[in-house]
Amino acid sequence: MTTRTKLYWVAVLYFAEGFPFGLIKDALPVFFRVHGVRLADIGLLTLVGLPWSLKFLWAPAVDLWGRRRTWILGCQALLIVGILALLAVDPSHVTTVLWGLLLSLAVLSATQDIAIDAYTIELLDEEEMGPANGLRVSTYRVALISSGGALVALAGLTGWPTAFTAAAAIMGCTVLFSWRMPRPGLRRISGGSPRGADGLQGGVWDPLRQFFAHPGFVAVLFFILLYKLGDMALGPMVRPFWVDRDFSMFQIGAVPGTLGVVTTVLGALVGGNLTKRWGIIRALWRLGIAQAASNLVYAAAASFPPSAALMYTASMAESFCGGLGTAPFLAFLMSICDKTHAATQYALLSALFAPVGLAAAAASGWAVERLGYAAYFSLTFFLAWPALLLLPWVRRWTVVRTAALRPAVADARADRRPLPAND
Repeated sequence: MTTRTKLYWVAVLYFAEGFPFGLIKDALPVFFRVHGVRLADIGLLTLVGLPWSLKFLWAPAVDLWGRRRTWILGCQALLIVGILALLAVDPSHVTTVLWGLLLSLAVLSATQDIAIDAYTIELLDEEEMGPANGLRVSTYRVALISSGGALVALAGLTGWPTAFTAAAAIMGCTVLFSWRMPRPGLRRISGGSPRGADGLQGGVWDPLRQFFAHPGFVAVLFFILLYKLGDMALGPMVRPFWVDRDFSMFQIGAVPGTLGVVTTVLGALVGGNLTKRWGIIRALWRLGIAQAASNLVYAAAASFPPSAALMYTASMAESFCGGLGTAPFLAFLMSICDKTHAATQYALLSALFAPVGLAAAAASGWAVERLGYAAYFSLTFFLAWPALLLLPWVRRWTVVRTAALRPAVADARADRRPLPAND
């Protein structure tokens, strides 16, 4: 199979991966708000995002049972059913049935993510992973624009039944494409768990113990938990705010749903270049301030009468600065991972801040109902500062850890063994 063919399948599969995520995260809050659902309930509904944070719990099942292709096709087919089921629910009341439906969609989407990521790793050779990573990020973003932007705009023009039918049709197309995807020879594990007690010890506990081996990791841990808190607290209320400001669904789909995603990508690219120029710690401080300050633009938009120019500026500023802040944060997570345990450590660190952010998101609607949009958006600015104030301790920990690793690096070079991280 040629590299070009493999990249084609990467594009198809990562569009399929991003589409339901954008539908749940971006389109449904608009759907519920235009039908009069309380902000407190919309905030609570963000908890259906937990499966994406906890998917590592059932990821081994995808490896152990069935074929990854079967998991992908099965999840996509059931996602079609779930999307069409949205046509039958009463969007003005949050019921147990609605909770169950949304949770099912999230579990299916997260499971599809697991299978697609594993399939892609199996499909690609090492030298193909660089181009594939760039392509999968791009197609994932295109999917977010399609489901979180174009779908909302379509709903504004033709109504939500047509939009959800179109979404189900798009997922149907992914099934037709995925049905023809190649079947690489998959490595199967016969008989029982792939890891015993020794595997658990070496694969999970040892990577975690490496972090705590150097004094001060508790401060680093709290920094990781809190760095994106302001952004994650703001996010769930952005689209309901646009609805309450009487902007059309076409405008919501076009500006935060489409231009916002593009601007986030541009911000991440600029943030990556600035991180390389300034270094990670300095970039975390400077770009973290920019990330927090952008929330105040939304606070300003909420403090004045509705203005298209001010709302568009707030959306672009928040999206761009969110991308700016994400770049050094992900670089920091990667930099502190030991190369021999990089996958486990990075997965654990990446999952750490999600539950805290989800808790803040779940309370966001309740807070807006009591404080109002302007005061709440201002509050999200201050939620970002505890992490920034921890940066001196984070810097000290990284210096101590790097100094402690230098003798091991020297020994590794002398013995021609693989080098540990932070070399």
